[in-house]
Amino acid sequence: MAEMGKGVTAGKLAINVQKRLTRAQEKVMQKLGKADETRDVAFEEMVSNFNKQMIEGSKLQKDMKAYLLAVKTMHDASRRLQDCLAEMYEPDWFGKEEMDALTEDTDTLWLDYHQNITDKSLNTLDSYLTQFPDIKTRIAKRDRKMVDFDSARHHFSSLQKGKKKDEAKIAKAEEELGKAQKIFEELNVELQDELPVLFDNRVGVYVNTFQGLAGHQEKFHKEMGKLNQNLNDIMTKLEEQREIKKGGSEAATTEESAKSEEANHSEAASPPPKSAVTNGSDGDLPPGFIYKVKAVHEYAATDGDELELKVGDSVLVLAFENPDEQDDGWLLGVQETHWLQNKDISIKGVFPENFTQKV
Repeated sequence: MAEMGKGVTAGKLAINVQKRLTRAQEKVMQKLGKADETRDVAFEEMVSNFNKQMIEGSKLQKDMKAYLLAVKTMHDASRRLQDCLAEMYEPDWFGKEEMDALTEDTDTLWLDYHQNITDKSLNTLDSYLTQFPDIKTRIAKRDRKMVDFDSARHHFSSLQKGKKKDEAKIAKAEEELGKAQKIFEELNVELQDELPVLFDNRVGVYVNTFQGLAGHQEKFHKEMGKLNQNLNDIMTKLEEQREIKKGGSEAATTEESAKSEEANHSEAASPPPKSAVTNGSDGDLPPGFIYKVKAVHEYAATDGDELELKVGDSVLVLAFENPDEQDDGWLLGVQETHWLQNKDISIKGVFPENFTQKV
């Protein structure tokens, strides 16, 4: 005889086989309409809600994992791009140390974002879904015990209706019916209490999951916006550095050419040319004039005291009447063309310094 598995006896195995056979026979009789079936419409609706809830939760978990994978992919792409820029950035360029720090801060921000979503959103879903396998198993068990109860009920009824009544068999059948009914009702009551609560809890889980996700997204994009602004500022300063070096080289070349021309002429040197900004004597400068700048980016004025800029505009920078009114990174000025034509500074306004370049 083949050896039985650990903890399983031939008697238990025979009982289990008999139970399955009895259940199968009962289900056949019920389908054929020869035996009535215990039905609970309210419970069936609970099970339907449970199955719908489990499917929706599993889909949400799957999609959240896909989102996290996309975040990791974007993080990897961002890190490669930042590393590429850091490697190309030459030591004597403006903001080399700031660029290296920016690369590290960007990488850390992506890591924190991925970890926060995993901890607060995905783990919440994972914990929520761990309840379903056990309840699903108990629902299946409850269905089996309901068939056992129906079978015991029909068996007891048939013995009572028999022509030859065997009191001993009837008593035993009644005892089996009582046991089957007790087991079924205990499972049934437990599930009737738990399933509505679980179904209602889905709302709280969805709220916590998406509130957490929205909060982390908002924080991530806000911090990333600051880092992007820092990167833009570094690039602007780098361009300014290039223009200054370019202008210095051109000035040196012009100076050498002027010295050579002066050496070739014996006549007295002519008076130096007048400044293009002043367009004549100091009387042509607006009051409070400091220096001239040129717009390198367009700027649309958003307030009445701001000066609109177009690329290439020349602006005469003026001193603030009250230095305390000047905000960091902002200058006061008037369009050069307006001043030369009208000699009027009433159309002056403030504008962002990093949208211009000093000339």
